[in-house]
Amino acid sequence: MKLVTFLLLLGLPAFAQQQANLTPFQPIKVRTTPWHELPALLYLPDENVTGKKYPLIICLHGRSIAGKDLSKIFREGVTKQMHAGKKIDAINKVDGKKYKFIVLAPLAESWSLGPEHLESVLDDVVKRYPIDRSRVYITGYSAGGWSVGMAVTHPSLARKIAAAINMSPATIDEKNLKSFKVAADANVHTWYFGGKEEPVFLGNSRLYADSTNKYKQGLSKLTVGDHGHCCWSQYFNPAWRENGFSIYEWLLQYSKPALLK
Repeated sequence: MKLVTFLLLLGLPAFAQQQANLTPFQPIKVRTTPWHELPALLYLPDENVTGKKYPLIICLHGRSIAGKDLSKIFREGVTKQMHAGKKIDAINKVDGKKYKFIVLAPLAESWSLGPEHLESVLDDVVKRYPIDRSRVYITGYSAGGWSVGMAVTHPSLARKIAAAINMSPATIDEKNLKSFKVAADANVHTWYFGGKEEPVFLGNSRLYADSTNKYKQGLSKLTVGDHGHCCWSQYFNPAWRENGFSIYEWLLQYSKPALLK
C-alpha cells in the first residue's frame, strides 16, 4: 500500500505540470457522432454570472497539429495567443459593449473536422456550456481553413454560424466549391487571409471570397500579407488591426438573433 501511494505521489507533479501546460484551457471531450468523441481544449470566462451567455469561437487547426497531443494546438491560432497570456476580450463597435468569449479547440485525429462532425461538436457544447447561440464564430488556418470553407458551404451548419475567419485555406471539396450561395443565403460574414508567397492558398482565399460576394456583395473580405504559408499569428494577435478592427472586434459585429428563439 505504501509503495502504491509513493508511486502515485511521484506521478502527481507530472500530472500537475501537464494540466498547467494547458493554461488557461481545460481538456474536455466533444462528441462527433453518437459513438465517437474527440479531445478538445475549452476556455470559459473567469467570471460567474448566473444566466449570462457568451459568444463562442471554435478554433480549427492545421494538418500538422492533428493527432492526440492537445498541447500542439498552442502552436498557432487563437489558442496560441491565449496560452501566451494575451486577452482576446473585445469591444463590439456596434453596441459599444465588451465581450468575453468561450473558446473551443477540438483536436482532429487527422487533417481537420468535416462539417457533419463539426456540427455535431457545436450541438454538443451548446447543450453543455453557457453559449450565446446567436454569436457562434469559427476560425481556421490551412487544413482548418478547409474546415471553415466546408462549414460555411454546408446548409444546416452555415445557418448556425454568424461569422468566420479563414486563413490560407486548403482546397475544399468540389461540391462545396459550387455552394457559396449557401454562405450568402445564410449571411455568414467571412474574413479571408492569404500570403503573396503562397499562390495556391491565396488563390483559394480570393476564390472563396469572390464566390460569396457574387451572391451578396460585401459579405466576405480579403487581406493579403507579405508572407508564405505561415505567419498567421500576426493576425490572431489581439493587438493587430486593419481599418481599426482586430479579428475579434470584427467578429462581434455579426450575430444571428433569430437563433435565440
